[in-house]
Amino acid sequence: MPLIIVGLAVLLLLLLMMKFKLNGFVALMIVAVLVALWGVATGNLTADGEQLGLGDIPGLIEDGLGSQLGGTAVVIGLGAMIGRVMGDAGAAQRIAKAILNAFGPKGVQWAMVISSMLIGVTMFYEVAFVIVVPVAFTLARATKVNLLWVGLPMSISLSTMHSFLPPHPGPTAVAGLYDASVGLTLAYGLLIAVPAGILVAMLWPRLPFVRKINPSIPEGLVSDKEFTDDELPSRWASFAVALFPIILIAGSEVIVMTEPSSEALVSTLKFVGSTPIALLITLLLAVIVFGPANGRPLKEVAKSMGEAAKAMAMILLVIGAGGSFKEVLTSAGIADYIADTAGGWALNPLILAWLIAAILRIALGSATVAVSTAAGIAAPLVAVSGASPELMVLATACGSIAFSHVNDPGFWMFKEYFNLSVGEAIKVRTTYTTTLAVLGIIGVLLLSLFITA
Repeated sequence: MPLIIVGLAVLLLLLLMMKFKLNGFVALMIVAVLVALWGVATGNLTADGEQLGLGDIPGLIEDGLGSQLGGTAVVIGLGAMIGRVMGDAGAAQRIAKAILNAFGPKGVQWAMVISSMLIGVTMFYEVAFVIVVPVAFTLARATKVNLLWVGLPMSISLSTMHSFLPPHPGPTAVAGLYDASVGLTLAYGLLIAVPAGILVAMLWPRLPFVRKINPSIPEGLVSDKEFTDDELPSRWASFAVALFPIILIAGSEVIVMTEPSSEALVSTLKFVGSTPIALLITLLLAVIVFGPANGRPLKEVAKSMGEAAKAMAMILLVIGAGGSFKEVLTSAGIADYIADTAGGWALNPLILAWLIAAILRIALGSATVAVSTAAGIAAPLVAVSGASPELMVLATACGSIAFSHVNDPGFWMFKEYFNLSVGEAIKVRTTYTTTLAVLGIIGVLLLSLFITA
């Protein structure tokens, strides 16, 4: 019954948005409330082990929206402001021009794949996305190609790195549950993630059903002005600001992983290397470098930041509503139902972990819930099966990327940034995430022929 409710909720959401053209935020809120009402009526809606009533639904909706936007809003907001400040100063055009000179118009996809994979090893999908996407917008405009031709290789590469590899949240969390080596998990994961990511990133934009989709760049996220060479900021300044948050976040992570003896150093690195602080520092740097230092008054820079914030308002609301939907599904006991049902399946532990994570991802949309629940079920099997703990981590993590759709807040971020309809986003993102998940488990099973506990 719970899975039937999830299916009906998703169908209703698609009907509201695709048939009746209802705004995504409103449609998500309606469906979330309806699922919560079902949970109350059947006694399935709980929080912290206590059954919730009708009066608890508004708080649950708010908690889901707040928890989703708690970290996401800061990242997307600051990232969008950085991108717009750089774009209005010509820095994004300068970077795009340098990429075109280095790779040529035919090599922009490879440029996106290589840069996104390098950035994505240590940076969260959402963070890397908002930093790199202005360059993708500018490249698409400069080369006059389909936005997805440039944007998809970037998004697919970032998705692969984020989902398969530590130190990203999912793989890192389950590494502890499986008692796996994070270093070995990263090494094995790269053997799978790099070829799988490249294959899908280069193939997907060429598929006929993707090439038929030709979205426009969303208004307000990138400057419409075409700069002359004399108006562009220096290449050094443009790349320095773009790479600065990457250096702060990744550099701090690497140094902390070496376990320095100084607690003060570790504390400082964790502060400046945290995503919100790193992006805030980068925004201040961008304001100075592309403001007064570039001959632009602060008033103009402030206008750029304000326009970026306006453009992000609906995107943030939709992503937040996706969080509310996810919270209701989780509180309605969907994860527990799937865990209880799948716990007795007699399967290869690698396939079992992947399958449970994939089912939870489809039902709930939350990769974090998917990997943690699947790992909790499969962890006892590691000792008795002889499976490699590191491969178990990868099997669980790549299962959690499968079938991103309307109950996944990341789906809405992808949809809104690339200005797609719900149907188009399902055709593009749902298919590529599922393909990555399948390629991931195939890679894990191949490695298991040579690697055991």
